Amino acid sequence: MKPSITHATCPLTFEVEAMNEFGEVLRTSIAGENPLTLYLDKREILTLMTLGQAPEALAIGYLRNQRLVRSIDEIAAVQVDWETNSVAVTTRQGIADLDRKMEKRTVTTGCGQGTVFGDLMEEIDSIRLRDDVQLREDTLWAALDAVRKRETVYKAAGAVHGCALLTNGDGASEVIYFIEDVGRHNAVDAIAGQMWLDDVDGSDKIFYTTGRLTSEMVIKAAQMRIPFLVSRSGLTRMGWEVANKVNMTMFGRAYNKHYLLFTGRHRFLKTSMPTMLA
Repeated sequence: MKPSITHATCPLTFEVEAMNEFGEVLRTSIAGENPLTLYLDKREILTLMTLGQAPEALAIGYLRNQRLVRSIDEIAAVQVDWETNSVAVTTRQGIADLDRKMEKRTVTTGCGQGTVFGDLMEEIDSIRLRDDVQLREDTLWAALDAVRKRETVYKAAGAVHGCALLTNGDGASEVIYFIEDVGRHNAVDAIAGQMWLDDVDGSDKIFYTTGRLTSEMVIKAAQMRIPFLVSRSGLTRMGWEVANKVNMTMFGRAYNKHYLLFTGRHRFLKTSMPTMLA
């Protein structure tokens, strides 16, 4: 049974005045940012700073990726109240080992969140991604083009990260979800939550992010069983090590007609001949 949820999105951009280099005062869009305190069965977990595009999915995805909730069926309701800047998640039977899960935490320095609960770092050893799927190079180009064409808060106001889940077709790719937020972890969590709500299987999909690929970002993609991870930014050593461990196909510096394939080359099918610069 799916949980009862609100649909409490809030304004994503605001207009303020700014003076340019010519001394002109212009109305300029800036990104929204809102505190959202997450309560799980009336227990305060943390406060997320969020754009507010998909707060219910963000809360569900956070609980999913932190392994505080194991199944969407455990959640009875997700209620967002912007007057109190809070989201209350109610489970059907409670979380028996919540205290234990919250006792052990790894504090990270990634933007947007920074805490990994429980035995998440150890659980990565049990994740194995599908090896019977491939990504064609022309499909990668199609995915990058599909994301590029999105009308985004970033284009209007900057100051946000974006993440997308895309289909993996035969030379074609379409956006399934596209979420922007002030932190890349919020955006990936919101997509994880929406995948649970819609019962979407990630085992043959492409995940795109504008942010750098740290260990935490790779772990979250692996938890969603997504074999193809693409970023327009770079990656860290631990991100590379985790991607190798779970056998993920991971691209960095992917934009226009450029990419660097770092791990999981066996799933990638090159479809165009390289061109040499004179």
